[in-house]
Amino acid sequence: MSTTTAIRLQKFLAEAGVCSRRNAEALIAQGEVWVNGAPAKPGQKVIPGVDKVTTGGKQVRSTPQPRLTLAVHKPRGLVCSNDDPHNADTIFDLLPRELARFRFFCAGRLDKDSEGLVIITTDGDLANRLMHPSNVVVKRYHVVLKQRFPRSRLGQLIKGIRYEGEHLKVEHAVLVNPGADLASTNLDVHMHHGKKREIRLLFTSLGYDVKRLRRYQIGSFRLKGIPLRAVKPLTTKDVSLLFKIPRPHRRDDEPDHHDE
Repeated sequence: MSTTTAIRLQKFLAEAGVCSRRNAEALIAQGEVWVNGAPAKPGQKVIPGVDKVTTGGKQVRSTPQPRLTLAVHKPRGLVCSNDDPHNADTIFDLLPRELARFRFFCAGRLDKDSEGLVIITTDGDLANRLMHPSNVVVKRYHVVLKQRFPRSRLGQLIKGIRYEGEHLKVEHAVLVNPGADLASTNLDVHMHHGKKREIRLLFTSLGYDVKRLRRYQIGSFRLKGIPLRAVKPLTTKDVSLLFKIPRPHRRDDEPDHHDE
């Protein structure tokens, strides 16, 4: 950041690794951000290194973080949160020591009971692009159910249901290794929006219990080759794959059970 040029406060917060620009706007509106001892105003500009900016009572450093983006193979039991008072173990505990000093945030989350591919980054703008509804970022999941799911009900997953005022649905669903009864406990589902616990709620509402939920691909970037609990720094090419629409589903696209 320049020490002489004023920049928008939300950009300053994003470059400092506090949150994405979008979330920064919300923090400012909620009165959580202060500049030089006074509540920040929407659209306000600051001069890095001159103005004192605080969030939650803590001063935000004016030196920007390096732009780092990592793919993480999240295990079950960790939450995707920087600060969760109810869960001490977070995905950020997996960071190697040399990266743990930077503030990363999740560009899309998985719940505590789910596993698989999570993207974390210090780049607030990238996180916003990956999560913004206007960008069609396709996510692929391997779902294991306790009960066998019939092929005849796949259309219900795509049509979706209403749950507490929300429309829950997936864009694509196919059985994995169906039996002679045209049913399976394993499914491959794709979605590009993703509300909190949407896949779990969708199946539960249809009468099926999710035993295991694993995200194995985002865009055209696959989890394959990244061991469980490991992190992989992403190249510019890798990041571009996250936004690339994957090819249509084929049989050899089915989830690889040996990715771990």
